Amino acid sequence: MTWQYKREESTFRPRSSTRAPPAAMQATLIIAATVAVAAGNPTAKFETSMGTFTAEIYLDRVPRTASNFVDLAKRGFYDGLHFHRVIDGFMDQFGCPYSKDPTSGRAGTGGPPDGTFVNLATGETEQRSNGGNILDENISRDSNVPGSLSMANTGQPNSGGSQFFLNVANNAFLDWFSPGQSKHPVFGKISSGMDVVTAISKVQTQSDRPITPIQMKSITISGLAGKEKKLFKGAKGEEL
Repeated sequence: MTWQYKREESTFRPRSSTRAPPAAMQATLIIAATVAVAAGNPTAKFETSMGTFTAEIYLDRVPRTASNFVDLAKRGFYDGLHFHRVIDGFMDQFGCPYSKDPTSGRAGTGGPPDGTFVNLATGETEQRSNGGNILDENISRDSNVPGSLSMANTGQPNSGGSQFFLNVANNAFLDWFSPGQSKHPVFGKISSGMDVVTAISKVQTQSDRPITPIQMKSITISGLAGKEKKLFKGAKGEEL
């Protein structure tokens, strides 16, 4: 995968009644009153060979994209991979499975295996297909500003998977809502350790690849309490 530059609110007012609604309606009402996702977005802690940084993951803004990242991180997909492309004054790119070998010529071309994951905001099952790609989620107008996390892709629609980049400059020309060819949705923002992210972008490189490999030791997700529970319950409280 070579990255190219390239509520409505609904108000429900039930009629007054002393009669209990039938069981089917009770189940519907309980589903309508779905347990809300706890306030606040999850946090990702990135431990690298050059230091640690954290980021807020925008589950509330781009739930499919955020859930994809969280699922891969919790599965340990990213552990042991290396930054395969860094450009001073631009960005740090990461997330290709082939980068486990930092000298691999295929680093930057891979993605996760096909499969499914749960959308943590809706409870729906999402797909990874055609090389581990997910559907584009161009719905939140968050710009590629310094410190933002953004999905990498091949330049074609629905071609993002596991690779993403950390912006160290204002790269608004990469916004999905910009007039340019590149369409890269933002799914998070650095909350601490931006100095580490910037330092990574400034290392010595050859063909944009760090000469001294920079490894992602682990990514730890926190702040998911209540978000991984099943979202819908039936009339008697059973999980569906």
